[in-house]
Parts: sequence; structure tokens; C-alpha cells
Amino acid sequence: MMKLRERTDYIVIHCAQTKPSMDIGLREIDQWHKRRGWLGCGYHFVIKRDGQIEVGRQINQKGAHVKGFNHNSLGICLVGGIDEDEDFDPNYTQEQWDSLDALVETMTKIYPNAAVVGHKDLDPHKACPVFEVKSWLQQIAESRT
Repeated sequence: MMKLRERTDYIVIHCAQTKPSMDIGLREIDQWHKRRGWLGCGYHFVIKRDGQIEVGRQINQKGAHVKGFNHNSLGICLVGGIDEDEDFDPNYTQEQWDSLDALVETMTKIYPNAAVVGHKDLDPHKACPVFEVKSWLQQIAESRT
């Protein structure tokens, strides 16, 4: 059985700030992060435009996705987040929304005390993930009742 993190206070949703025409995933993000001098992809999960969930760092490993919170958070990155003119846009596919819902549901079962937040909720200088996570969570909860 995999050893879980000692403490997980946050499940943080991010965006890759990529255009809809960019069909990228873990491999590309891993390369980008290595160029920054990191060990590799700083996110624990990457959700591609087709909804495929790719595992970056193992959930028991420290991430590299929110300065000051990497030791006690999990990072989920949605590919997308800007339009073709490079303006912020929550242009995620329905497959991505569905995968995000399922992944967050699974992670909150593993870490029931963790708050689900957007990157911008922990760092107000960021726009990522380009939507209000709290509102999205409310919509998901309402759709299940």
C-alpha cells in the first residue's frame, strides 16, 4: 500500500495557460518544469483536453505548484486556460470538467479535510485556474442533489 502524505490541507486546481489548439500533456509540462530547474512536473495530476488524467508526482511526494504550500497540497493541472489571443479563458472541454470532478471526488475521499481551491485562492497575483473553484464546487454539489 502506498504511503500517504503526512499532511494535505489543500487540493489546488491549476491551468497550464495553454491555447485550445495546444494538445499537450504531462510530457510537455515535465519538460517545461525541468527547464525551470525543477525535478520534473510539479503537479500531481495533469488533465489533458480529451479528459485523460496523467500522473505527474505521486500523491505522497511534495509538489512544486504553489509557493509556500507545496508541502501540504496536491496539484491538479487542467491543460488550457487561455484563448488563441492569449487572454485568460476557462475553455476546458466537457471531458476535462468530468475528469476534474471525478479526480477531486477521489482525492477528497483520500484527504477528507483538504480544502479544494484554485491557485489564485492561495496566490492572489495569479489568475489560474481562470474560474472560481468555490462556485464550480457548488454547481457540482447542486447537480448531485
